[in-house]
Amino acid sequence: MSKRKIIIAIVALILVVVIALLWWRADLEDSNDSKLQLYGNVDIREALLAFNSSEHIAAIHVQEGDRVTKGQLLAQLHTELLDAKLAEVEANLLAQQQTVAKLEAGSRTEEISQGKAELKAASAKVKSTRDSYKRIVRLLEKNLASAEDVENAQSLADVAEAQMEVSTQALALLQAGPRKEDIAVARAELAAREAGLVLAEQRLEDTNLYAPADGVIRNRILEPGDMAFPATPVLTLAFVDPVWVRAYLSETMLGQVPLGAKALIHTDSYPEKTYQGWVGYISSTAEFTPKSVQTEELRTRLVYSVRIYVCNAQGELRLGMPATITIALNQNLDATTSNHCGSQR
Repeated sequence: MSKRKIIIAIVALILVVVIALLWWRADLEDSNDSKLQLYGNVDIREALLAFNSSEHIAAIHVQEGDRVTKGQLLAQLHTELLDAKLAEVEANLLAQQQTVAKLEAGSRTEEISQGKAELKAASAKVKSTRDSYKRIVRLLEKNLASAEDVENAQSLADVAEAQMEVSTQALALLQAGPRKEDIAVARAELAAREAGLVLAEQRLEDTNLYAPADGVIRNRILEPGDMAFPATPVLTLAFVDPVWVRAYLSETMLGQVPLGAKALIHTDSYPEKTYQGWVGYISSTAEFTPKSVQTEELRTRLVYSVRIYVCNAQGELRLGMPATITIALNQNLDATTSNHCGSQR
């Protein structure tokens, strides 16, 4: 009788377990109907940093693995030649500034006074030579002077009058000041030299290499003493916040996952930690399922590449790390478009 009770109890327990399992499975299926789970790998955006100039590298201030901030000085080139060129440009600019200032100021009072004095002296000389000419003419009438003496006196008087005319015109020029055209030419030359200064300063600035964004130095390609060129990378910078997880979405799910939808990301490296993310990109063209993430049977199916951006302030997500993405379906697009980590996407 006791064995029968034991058998009945075991059967009852099995029924309870079966019912519980069926209930749990139904509940799980209901739950799965409202969520989508994807599998992918972490991709990190990288930039190959190069100088915008050609010269030998003077110094590199970072090592591989260093965290850097936007605008931080990473490396420098030798600048001796550019420093000398900048000094030359600055001196030429200063000289031209003084030339323009001189033309704009016009004639000084002292210069005009000098011109007036020269005109006065020329006028006096004209009077003197004219008087001498008249006296010699009278002497010629009395046969006390020769015709040659008269001609010489006439020539001296004519020269004096011409010199007075020169002094008159010179004084007029001093009083009128520089021509507008001369000032315009000088100003244009000044603008050209100012542009030359900006160019020289920019060329000097191009000998510095700055971080374009926050990130981590992944590779130090060149070293001090190496020749740098604009087409030759010096450092590799990884943008680590946000990073993205590349996954693939089937065609049937496209209408249920809006761009900007919130996502939760888990990794095997930090199983207890949940990372916040959002759907930042959905490819507009289909592709065959990559071999690395699907079975041979499913490789013939077409899928769409998806990027899920993930906040990675602690730098825990590394390139190539497998990740599991959970996305709630049918999210409100208006409520999900403001996802960000405070960094550029």
